[in-house]
Amino acid sequence: MKAMDWAQLPYFLAVARTGSLRAAADLMGGTHATVDRHLRALEATYGVRLFERSTVGLNLTPAGESLLPLVEAAENSVIGARRRIEGLDKEAAGVVRVTAALFLAHDILSPIFARFATHYPDIELDISVTDRFKDLNRSEADVSIRVAYEVSDDVIGRRVLQYATGIFASRDYLAKNWGKRGAKGEGLHWIGWGDATVTPDWVRDSPFPRAILRHAVSDGLLVKSMVQQGMGMSYLPCFVQKYTPGLVQVPDTKAELDRSIWLLLHADLRETTRVRLFVDFVAKEIKSLRAEFLGPLAGT
Repeated sequence: MKAMDWAQLPYFLAVARTGSLRAAADLMGGTHATVDRHLRALEATYGVRLFERSTVGLNLTPAGESLLPLVEAAENSVIGARRRIEGLDKEAAGVVRVTAALFLAHDILSPIFARFATHYPDIELDISVTDRFKDLNRSEADVSIRVAYEVSDDVIGRRVLQYATGIFASRDYLAKNWGKRGAKGEGLHWIGWGDATVTPDWVRDSPFPRAILRHAVSDGLLVKSMVQQGMGMSYLPCFVQKYTPGLVQVPDTKAELDRSIWLLLHADLRETTRVRLFVDFVAKEIKSLRAEFLGPLAGT
């Protein structure tokens, strides 16, 4: 590869991974015209077409297929070199790139981040709030705060705390509907995930299998808000009760242990001072909230 190729290769990878100029532009933070210009420049340098262009997108040619593993290997080498150098950093300063699960970010993590910034004013946080599992091995983040049952990534994983889930509703909703319910939940209403036209397993296996599933929502924070507004009941993490006025656990229901909160980082960064300080601080702060996360199970 020629030295000038390095400027074009990230664009080649972006198109190979997404299959379109526009999606690659979103990935690179540029325009599709810029991506196309770099792609054509790379093809001109090699004197061969790397992609077949069509109305539905771009597909690798045999030449592109041959080039792809070489470019990915080069990318991994560059990422590995960066991580090793960052791992030598012994200063309590610099940037820590963090991804945080949406459901934890605002009520739980925001005050923790604020306290961390007070303790370590020279460490900057670059925070991405997303439920997409960003790839630590590709250096998309330094630390990932994830909610999961298990983690299989090739990274250093610290299981911080398991939380409990219960069935919650607003006080107003229960005041209007609880006394009129049937033995299996007739007259009550679920808000939840999935197809509202089909009764899911979690409804059939609940204490209220005949409650009506009236809404299907794909965002956990919106589910919580709709429950707070009195639109129905739903399974929610027990810690939301503290931060959501008017929300109560539905009578005669039990909380159950659910997923765990994980702190993940790449092995090459475990000795980086700013990353280690951040992970240790956040883990300690989350553990201090054990009673909130376990709710009525905290005493067991």
